[in-house]
Amino acid sequence: MTCASCVGRVERAIQNLPHVTRVTVNLATQQAVVEGDQDLQMADVTHAIKNSGYDVAESTRELAVTGMHCASCVGRVERVLKAIPGVRDAGVNLATEKAVVKAGPGTTNEQLVAAIQRIGFDATIIEDASADETSRQERQDIEQDTLRRDFLIALVVTLPVFILEMGGHLVPALHRWIDATVGTQASWYAQFVLTTIVLFGPGLRFFRAGIPALVRLAPDMNSLVAVGTAAAYGYSLVATFVPHWLPAGTVNVYFEAAAVIVTLILLGRMLEARARGRSSQAIQQLIKLQPQVARVRNADGDFHEVPVGDIKENDVILVRPGDRVPVDGEVMEGQSYIDESMISGEPVPVEKQQGGAVIGGTVNQTGALTIRASHIGQDTVLAQIIRMVEQAQGSKLPIQTLVDKVTMWFVPVVMGIAVLTFIVWLFVGPEPALTLALVNGVAVLIIACPCAMGLATPTSIMVGTGRGAQLGILFRKGEALQRLKSVQVVAVDKTGTLTEGRPELTDLILAEGFERPSVLTAIAAVEAKSEHPIAQAIVAAARAESLSLPELDSFESLTGYGVNAVIDGQRIEVGADRYMTKLGLDIAVFAETAQRLGDEGKTPLYASIDGQLAAILAVSDPIKSTTRQAIDAMHELGLKVVMITGDNKHTAKAIAQRLGIDDVIAEVLPDGKVEAIKHLKTTHGALAFVGDGINDAPALATADVGVGIGTGTDIAIEAADVVLMSGHLTAVPHAVSLSRATIRNIQQNLFWAFAYNAALIPVAAGVLYPMRGILLSPVFAAGAMALSSVFVLTNALRLRRFAP
Repeated sequence: MTCASCVGRVERAIQNLPHVTRVTVNLATQQAVVEGDQDLQMADVTHAIKNSGYDVAESTRELAVTGMHCASCVGRVERVLKAIPGVRDAGVNLATEKAVVKAGPGTTNEQLVAAIQRIGFDATIIEDASADETSRQERQDIEQDTLRRDFLIALVVTLPVFILEMGGHLVPALHRWIDATVGTQASWYAQFVLTTIVLFGPGLRFFRAGIPALVRLAPDMNSLVAVGTAAAYGYSLVATFVPHWLPAGTVNVYFEAAAVIVTLILLGRMLEARARGRSSQAIQQLIKLQPQVARVRNADGDFHEVPVGDIKENDVILVRPGDRVPVDGEVMEGQSYIDESMISGEPVPVEKQQGGAVIGGTVNQTGALTIRASHIGQDTVLAQIIRMVEQAQGSKLPIQTLVDKVTMWFVPVVMGIAVLTFIVWLFVGPEPALTLALVNGVAVLIIACPCAMGLATPTSIMVGTGRGAQLGILFRKGEALQRLKSVQVVAVDKTGTLTEGRPELTDLILAEGFERPSVLTAIAAVEAKSEHPIAQAIVAAARAESLSLPELDSFESLTGYGVNAVIDGQRIEVGADRYMTKLGLDIAVFAETAQRLGDEGKTPLYASIDGQLAAILAVSDPIKSTTRQAIDAMHELGLKVVMITGDNKHTAKAIAQRLGIDDVIAEVLPDGKVEAIKHLKTTHGALAFVGDGINDAPALATADVGVGIGTGTDIAIEAADVVLMSGHLTAVPHAVSLSRATIRNIQQNLFWAFAYNAALIPVAAGVLYPMRGILLSPVFAAGAMALSSVFVLTNALRLRRFAP
């Protein structure tokens, strides 16, 4: 809505709905307050607003979903959420066990939870990310303990079954001994009892989840296991108790197959749960950085311990040597060094003194500090980092789209292949046809592994983004992880990115007839109105010379050119050479000086007083010590580096030559950065832009990947896809390397998941039997299936060892 007419249209559209008694629409707050009877539906209100040409703001809700085991489960949860009226998009992550839903106000949290519960899973709305992460860790610990217990029970009970049945096949003497002492029928009875314990004890989880899913015509991995083991168990029951129902020569038992399948899959689940727990360790470590208590000054001036959650803004806190800083704040008293490596990835402690900013979760080393709390709770840097990492971990990469399409049909197709395998072997296979049909049909069901496909991408993202957080590289959007891999050129802003962002006035050369104090006073008075680092450097120089700055009669800023003001009737103009040219002033008198300053990598500016050229001044912003090393590292990765700056061409080229930068786009006005980036994208392909200022936000948004410097402005960080907490350019090649390593890891996982299923399902169906006489036992199929998801997880965990 933009005007009063819009307000009227929206009000009329809502007022015309049945059951509405009163409606008030506010243009300033962009809100509508609607009152009505109990039959009024929010969905109708939303629909009416959209039909009148406006939109309703969406909210993002996060849900913790439990009970998912494979990619098919993920697909089912996503489909049921997307089917809810008002839900625009829903993404479910198997590794983090979370669903992220974008929905309008007409969709309630209760609807979301109920929809998920209706298809056999459990869900809760996440209110506090840190608390949810802790409870998820607790759930994982409980799950690991339960799986370990169930696996051990299954192993102990399955071992005698395996020895009684397979031992006789492997060792003929053992078979003769069992036959002579126990007897075949008694052996089968014993196997029946033990297998029943395994299937309806530790193995009951597969039936509880798998059979209802099958009834709802939405089978998952549990359904495959349940049907496979039930088929082997059921056939064995018939062979044991009513053998005359089976054709001659087909009376065999497969109790050991059912028991061993359950045991091996429980082993796989246990290893998988352990690996999943390790994949989320980075988030856990971040959460543990925040101390539980802090020493806060009370009304009497004494410090006493209070829970961190009780700290309020402006509370005064004592941080002793060795303590973790509890919240973000500003140093009031004291001097110390603080280890910020866990936030920025930089190993060197940072000096802090009065006025310095401190970050919650960092470690105070040498001296005691008294700080004033500036940001608490979810507003602290640490909380924002955790939130960014969780958002990245919960997102889906474009590479996942193909996987989702395949997994939607994977389990039904596998069940179809199993049925087809059974029919073909029953009617075309050699004798005993029924036995072979059963064995091969069960092998197909058991060997298929949708788990590996479901875990291939999210687990690598979890570990990769977690490792990035440890290195001070935050991926705010998961897609940036994939796009960064394809970047061909890195464009960098100069000030604050290549340089320290703390310029100093180094030169002030006067035109004839002007004096330094009066000229510097006039220039500094004008620049005092600007927040630009160069302006601040000039003001600092004037204050260092004890010059008092007069009040301005008027002030004007011309973006990309300079500033002008009137002081006591005198007109002062300060700006770049293009500004002086625009004013019609001849700057040739300073041509040699400008050349020299440019060669030294300094930025020359000019000042005029009452229409006369008064001075040329130079401000130098020291190059960061790590910049050259970072550019060399980018070149080693095959990246082209381009500097975009508002400096004149001569100065820009001098800096580029010194740093080994490939190309320079100079004299760019702030709104010209976007055009420069578009041109570079057309010329070179995928582009990452690195910036830290407010005027960099549009450029960051335009680039394929926007990289924000964590020490820069909040606006720049909000517009960025990737945030570098260290503030050093060296993190850019580290981020690119991590992106490449993570995508490579995902590709390896997906290749394994698809190749495994594509190769082994036909083998399980018996395609090698006519040529080589090879059949795959359901027991080996269960082992292969259990190991395939463990392989994917173990491969993803290798990213924890990534070193730039």
